[in-house]
Amino acid sequence: MEDVVVIWLDNHIDHNNPDCHVTLTQLQRIADNVTTFTDNDECVEFIISNNHHRVYLILSGALGQYLVRCIHDIPQLHSIFIFCQNKSYHEQWAKHWYKIKDVFIDIISLCQAIQITFPQDEPNTTPISFVPSGKRLDLLNPSFMYTQLFKEILLTIEFQDKHIEDFIKHHPGLITLDSNHSSDVKQLVREYHVKKPIWWYTKGTSLHSILNYALRIMDGDILVRMGFFITDLHRNIEQLHKEQFVNTSWSSLVFTVYRGQGLSHTDFDELRNTIGGLMSFNNFFSTSTNRGVSFSYAESSADNPKLVGILFTIRVDPSQSTTPFVHVENHGYFSEETEVLFSMHTVFRIHDIKVIGSGRPIYEVNISLTLDSNEELRALTDHIRRENHVDGKGWARLGQLLIELSQQDTAEKIYDTLLNQTSDDSEEALICHQLGRIRHRQGLFQESIILYTKSLMLLEKSLPANHPSLGTLYANIGSVYDSMGDYPKSLEYYGKALSIDQQSLPENHPLLATSYGNIGSVYHSMGDYPKSLEYYEKALSIRQQSLPENHPHLATSYNNIGSVYYRKGDYSKSLEYYGKALSIRQQSLPENHPHLATSYNNIGSVYYRKGDYSKSLEYYGKALSIRQQSLPENHPHLATSYNNIGSVYYRKGDYSKSLEYYGKALSIRQQSLPENHPHLATSYNNIGSVYYRKGDYPKAHFYCERAVQIVKCSLPSNHPHLLVYKRNLACVKDALWRSSLTHIK
Repeated sequence: MEDVVVIWLDNHIDHNNPDCHVTLTQLQRIADNVTTFTDNDECVEFIISNNHHRVYLILSGALGQYLVRCIHDIPQLHSIFIFCQNKSYHEQWAKHWYKIKDVFIDIISLCQAIQITFPQDEPNTTPISFVPSGKRLDLLNPSFMYTQLFKEILLTIEFQDKHIEDFIKHHPGLITLDSNHSSDVKQLVREYHVKKPIWWYTKGTSLHSILNYALRIMDGDILVRMGFFITDLHRNIEQLHKEQFVNTSWSSLVFTVYRGQGLSHTDFDELRNTIGGLMSFNNFFSTSTNRGVSFSYAESSADNPKLVGILFTIRVDPSQSTTPFVHVENHGYFSEETEVLFSMHTVFRIHDIKVIGSGRPIYEVNISLTLDSNEELRALTDHIRRENHVDGKGWARLGQLLIELSQQDTAEKIYDTLLNQTSDDSEEALICHQLGRIRHRQGLFQESIILYTKSLMLLEKSLPANHPSLGTLYANIGSVYDSMGDYPKSLEYYGKALSIDQQSLPENHPLLATSYGNIGSVYHSMGDYPKSLEYYEKALSIRQQSLPENHPHLATSYNNIGSVYYRKGDYSKSLEYYGKALSIRQQSLPENHPHLATSYNNIGSVYYRKGDYSKSLEYYGKALSIRQQSLPENHPHLATSYNNIGSVYYRKGDYSKSLEYYGKALSIRQQSLPENHPHLATSYNNIGSVYYRKGDYPKAHFYCERAVQIVKCSLPSNHPHLLVYKRNLACVKDALWRSSLTHIK
């Protein structure tokens, strides 16, 4: 931990002594920064000068009794631990000093105690999902759904040694082995197979923390590289579970385990609202049979004002559940450890919550492992598989899930590998289709069309002309042309898709709604708002009849209709529909999903039109933040965000800031869009407007004239943008003329 230093002060430390070496090795496995001293003065000077770390000090009994009165009140010194051979004697004087946490005679107990007192500065470091009783399944927490799918998919993949090598190659600092092994990658690979996955998970390495981190933020790149370990660890737990709990004396023995930790105040409120419902720990979940140790973790968490101290008391009935869990004793790194480890994404029922302890409130939460026969859990799992249209198997299925999570770069690596390995036309068509989706999302439009067209040609060899798969490809090609601003081409392909859908699908099928929505989007871009609204409302009508009320596709319809009202100047109506779209997306998508950015951006635009520039900047800023995290740096949507923020500064009269953001938008659009794309015209017009306001009429004329030239090539002659840009150019020409008259005079 970066903000912690563990110091071991003992006048008799000898690094050549085997016992000292063992003690030091154990300490280094719980903390990155461990320092030893044999000289009292040097140690005290080091503590006083260490202004940027919390100091955790280990002292021998006799030395501690003498030294503690001199150092106890040093601010940097957080905790003191007495490590000795006579526990009862040293406990007598140690109890008078509040920074002394306890007296220890063995290194394992000492290390566990130090870990408990380490600061927990990251709220909710354990990824948790809640499913209240009776909650509609379409309102599920996205992390609950995606971790379930990740686990299912990974368990269908056969990982090889090359995947271990790839992980170590890309994350060389994640595994901390003894120093004589750390430099040899091949030896690291061999070392991995020497011990069981549970041993690695409970050992003092970063495998544990980096896996939890990746699961918490759903980092597809790390999770894919760690797929071998996730799979191996699950199967190791599964195997030992059968040995320990299937047809053994433990099979019908109900027992209780505990876990102490901190929850953010937001998650704690959600926990209280989920009594009677379900919760899942979306990682591998460690518990202890020792209530006292777990309570200490809860107490330590309660010291942090950002956290609520929680003691989970967990009832487990092995006879009622096949969820894999295992007693770690004799299998983990610490052979004496009284730990029970549950596999990833284990689901529990929440029974009640009560306050325990004195002083700082700590909450005991009673939960139990869900039964295999639980209908609610079965319905939940079926819904997740049905709603996330991720088909195929193995790596191909994983790639689709990563695209759904907007982690295109990782998905691309998977599909590129699969493409090089296949010789089957149908498989190649599927892979090209997915790569086309990725290129489109990356803003690489021409490459996307090439890949989609290749997929189309391969499928046309074996499918009838009205097959729905061909309709999907036509729609995707139409979407790329829409992004490129080639609206006639876009309408042509969207029309082909609609024709196939009308022939092959029932009249209220959701895919028909998608086709109507796509065509409505093109008419919207062309400025034909009545036609656009007609198609958008057809799409909404079908979706309202065929989908749950909080389905993400309904959010798309609400968003689209809101955009028409926005263009018509009905901002109250627009905000109403944009708000509905945002509400659904917040419940159904990961927090950094690009569709959320779209909603924030659109609401920001409404506030911009209403003159509420502070609100507008707030929402535009949220959209930009998501796009910077989830999109390539030259993606057109980033240009949209920069352009919009530039417009706010323009309205506020901050022309320097405005020009800065408009310039960023133009730079991206010049790199990523065709030279006559309407969005380029928008950038030229906006920059021209800034120069006009600054009185630099020659520059204003250059940019405004370029805007008019582009829209004449790309938009209908009656498009509102063309009329606005012509008017702006006329104003600039008039200003230039008046300026020239002034110079003549």
